[in-house]
Amino acid sequence: MNAVPARLDDWLGREETAGEVISAFSLRALAATLDSGDADVPTSVPPLWHWMFFQPTAPQASLGEDGHPQRGGFLPPVALPRRMWAGGRLTFHAPLPAGTDATRHSTIAAVDSKTGRTGQLVFVTVQHRIETGGVLCVEEEQDIVYRDAPRSDAPAAPAARAPDGERWSRTVHPDPTLLFRYSALTFNGHRIHYDHPYVTAVEGYPDLVVHGPLIATLLVDLVRRTLPAAVVRTFSFRAQRPVFANRPLTLCGLPSDDGLSVELWAKDHEGYLAMRAVATLA
Repeated sequence: MNAVPARLDDWLGREETAGEVISAFSLRALAATLDSGDADVPTSVPPLWHWMFFQPTAPQASLGEDGHPQRGGFLPPVALPRRMWAGGRLTFHAPLPAGTDATRHSTIAAVDSKTGRTGQLVFVTVQHRIETGGVLCVEEEQDIVYRDAPRSDAPAAPAARAPDGERWSRTVHPDPTLLFRYSALTFNGHRIHYDHPYVTAVEGYPDLVVHGPLIATLLVDLVRRTLPAAVVRTFSFRAQRPVFANRPLTLCGLPSDDGLSVELWAKDHEGYLAMRAVATLA
């Protein structure tokens, strides 16, 4: 692994604190967006729904061409053009009640650089702790990957077939409206999720890109639909392959024999593995 440039290494240990009121409207709006069937507003934040909160509110004038805030600030100023939330690990310690004031403490835990098949890569790990009333509710590590734009003559990335043997499955159809609503709820200005001319002409994708966090949320939602009384204690996920709008996405689950964990994965319309995850239950 290559040495991290000193100016990026300077971001190690950088901290940020954000406060938020856990809005009942946001919970109601995401329940509607996911077609979750929740008759009432949840009394506490379901797993991964906290991603609607604590979002940075960068002024419009400070956004880059891709719709993200310009580099620098809390996250290190990585010069590479592509950014992806590649995965993460979460522990849910206590309920995060709706209507309460909550605080998120964030720390840059790691910055690593290396050269891969497609060029230079920078990996940034961010740790979050979410508390309310002095009670720790959620601990999280997020893996963010920055990379070069692929060359036009670069070979296609190898794709793995999704496993068989799921016991649960649900197929969703991520259309542009779903992507727009999720972007709005998470205050995500990244144009690959809603701007078709940009994502196809500038970034070279065949269609709008489905948010990785949305896919992870849909996988947890599969657990909630199948085992409504279960409590998700931990969740880890890793994105494997982009998923595009207007194509069916199949969510799969395989519970362990003891019922204490569930292997989860998402596969695209061609049967390739898009995301892999594991949830542990109580």
